Amino acid sequence: MNSGARGDASRPAPMLRYLIIDILLPLLLFALLRSFFRGIFQTRRDVTRSTQPAPPPSAPHVVAGGELKKDPVCGTYVSTGASVTRTVDGQLLHFCSKECRDKYRAA
Repeated sequence: MNSGARGDASRPAPMLRYLIIDILLPLLLFALLRSFFRGIFQTRRDVTRSTQPAPPPSAPHVVAGGELKKDPVCGTYVSTGASVTRTVDGQLLHFCSKECRDKYRAA
């Protein structure tokens, strides 16, 4: 009887074997492979990003709604939040663009 008890003590319990082989080993393998492939594709992504031109700057954030004013040059109605302004004779004028403002200034 002692020989059977001694033989069981030297072998890992089936639950411990299951934990190591069926759970921890695949998780370790997955983490290693994921790290390896992430390193490869991250380097490739960095190379492709450096060769592509930078995207154009985005338009400034304009609050929707609000009062509309008529551009005195082209007649376009423009939001007071998005307009280009200029004060002439104490009156605040709203323009749709810098070009319209400059045309008004030249006239």
